Amino acid sequence: GTFKARGLGMAVTRARTLGVKGLMIPSAGNAGGAAAVYGARAGLPVAVVVPRGTAEAAIAEAILAGAHVFTVEGSIATAGKLIASVAPRLGWFDLATLKEPYRLEGKKTMGLELAEQLGWETPDLLVYPTGGGTGLVGIWKAYDELAAMGWIKRAQPRFVAVQAEGCAPVVKAWTEGAETTTVWDNPVTHAAGLRVPGPFAGKQMLGILRETGGHGRAVSEREIVEAQKLLARVEGIWTAPEAAAAVAALIQMKDGRLLDAGTRTVVVLTGAGIKATPPSLPPPVHLEGEEEQVLARVKQAIGI
Repeated sequence: GTFKARGLGMAVTRARTLGVKGLMIPSAGNAGGAAAVYGARAGLPVAVVVPRGTAEAAIAEAILAGAHVFTVEGSIATAGKLIASVAPRLGWFDLATLKEPYRLEGKKTMGLELAEQLGWETPDLLVYPTGGGTGLVGIWKAYDELAAMGWIKRAQPRFVAVQAEGCAPVVKAWTEGAETTTVWDNPVTHAAGLRVPGPFAGKQMLGILRETGGHGRAVSEREIVEAQKLLARVEGIWTAPEAAAAVAALIQMKDGRLLDAGTRTVVVLTGAGIKATPPSLPPPVHLEGEEEQVLARVKQAIGI
C-alpha cells in the first residue's frame, strides 16, 4: 500500500528542496522503507533505526534502496531518542513523526481521496489503527479543510483510534479523561506499527476523538490474528496486523451493538501482510504415492 509513502514522499521531496544533506528516521519498518526509496530517488542518503527483532521483510525495502539500517534494543521511542541526539551531530535531518509538517500533508491525501470516493459526503464513522498519529490527524485535517472550502457539508466523521491492548496510550488517556498521553511502560504487541509507547500526536488525537464524538478502542493479539484471517478469507485481502486491528475493533463494536445498520463506516487498512511476520499457520499438505492415494489425500484435506 501507499500509506507510509504518502507522507514520506512529501517529506523527503520537501527536505531536498530545503537543502537537507541526509535523513535519519526511526521506524517499525514501513516508514523506513518509504523514506529509503524516496531518498534514493531524491539523491539523499538515509539512515533508518529500528528496534532489534523487526521483521526482515519490513526492513528489506530500506536495505535494497541503499539506506543504512541500524538496530537498537527497546522500542521505536528508543530509536527516536537516539536519532534526536545523533542526527544534529551529523548535520542530517531528524525525520521522526511530526518533526516537520510535510509528512502530515502527505498523509492528508487519504482524507481527500476518501471524500472524493464517497461523493463528497462524510462517513458517519472512521476506524483507524494508530501508532504515532500522523495518519489520523492528517485525515482529520483533510476533512476540516474541505469543510472550510464548502466542498463537504458535515465536517468530520466520528473517529475511532484503535490500538493493541499491549500498547494503548491513546486509549488509556481517552478512558481516563486525560488531556494528553503518558508513556506506556513495556509495550508488547506483534503489530509493530502500533508499538509506539509515547505517540508524538497524542494530545492532538485525543482532541479529535472528543471533538468528533469518537473514542479509543484496544484489541487483543488474538483478535488481531482472527481479523487477519477473516479479512483474507472473506475479502481476499492479506493485511498487516496493524490494519487487522482496525477490523478487530469493528467486530468488537458490532458484537457490542455499538453500530446501527445504517452507519456509513470507513475502516482504513494501513499495511500489507507481506511485510509482517505471519501468524502461526498450518503446514501445506504433502502429496505422494499412487494416483488414488493422492486423490484420497486431496479429498481429505479439502473436506469432500
